[in-house]
Amino acid sequence: MTLLTFLLQADTAEALTQAAAAVATKEKVSLSMIDMAVKGGWLMIPLIILSLITIYIFGMKWWTISRASKIDPNFMRDIRDYIHDGKIAAAQNLCRQQDTPVSHLIEKGIERMGRPLTDIQAAVENMGNIEVARLEKGLPTLASIAGGAPMIGFLGTVLGMVQAFFNMSQAGNNIDITLLSGGIYTAMITTVAGLIVGILAYFGYNYLTSKVSDLVFTLQSNTIEFMDLLHEPGGSSK
Repeated sequence: MTLLTFLLQADTAEALTQAAAAVATKEKVSLSMIDMAVKGGWLMIPLIILSLITIYIFGMKWWTISRASKIDPNFMRDIRDYIHDGKIAAAQNLCRQQDTPVSHLIEKGIERMGRPLTDIQAAVENMGNIEVARLEKGLPTLASIAGGAPMIGFLGTVLGMVQAFFNMSQAGNNIDITLLSGGIYTAMITTVAGLIVGILAYFGYNYLTSKVSDLVFTLQSNTIEFMDLLHEPGGSSK
């Protein structure tokens, strides 16, 4: 019984030791996002800045495009009624009240009423180009971040690998595998951060571009409808 008790105690002690080692290992490998950012080195600073720029541009452009897309379904019908009734000032006031890219185009066309239709159409198209350029402002920056952030991350990885192998070369005969594994671990953090920022910018850019494309289609449709209105009896065709 004494031998059996001794063996049981030994097994229990070994199990407790293994459990304690597992807990210690789990506590050791758990890292917060702040710890990972610190271990990533100085290249994490531009990546953090790029992530903030990405979030800011996406938020601002999403709000601007969403606001520009809110068009009164009765807007063109009211414009048509005002023009047919000769209430040009009322039509212009309605455009100013709407304050959307579509209303800006129609207001510019109304201001040119009485001139040749080619001049009116040119003025409306120029205003459309201005509105589209305003909506697309900032999107090239997102595209640049989508391509540049992963490259910065890869640069950090390469620099980390160089540092890791340099440390091993300086260690001489006292080479420790932790010198290499720790350096690789630190280097890979910048790659992960760069890919995260790049992916966010990439999907944000594509989403906003699709929304702008939908709005451009709406602008073109309303431009055609306005020009057709001027060809109708009571319009301002020449």
